[in-house]
Amino acid sequence: MSSENKQPIEKGSPEIKRLQELGDPLPESERKGFLPFDTNLFDRYFVSIVCLIAIHLLWMRFIEAFIPIGFATVISLVLAYVIIRRG
Repeated sequence: MSSENKQPIEKGSPEIKRLQELGDPLPESERKGFLPFDTNLFDRYFVSIVCLIAIHLLWMRFIEAFIPIGFATVISLVLAYVIIRRG
């Protein structure tokens, strides 16, 4: 068995420059939006899913007799987009 020696990446190396150009696809920095707490991307996805479930449950209980549940899905997806982008 051969063990490879992993050496630290030097500053200014091509690997570091390439990573800096790519940027961070999922920024970990928290931001303040219209939600009453600081959120990262995962938090906004989670809040969106919780809202989707709540809207569908309330829709099935009170409104489904009058309007099909497909409208609840459209409303939930629009709300999720707003929360993820601006929340």
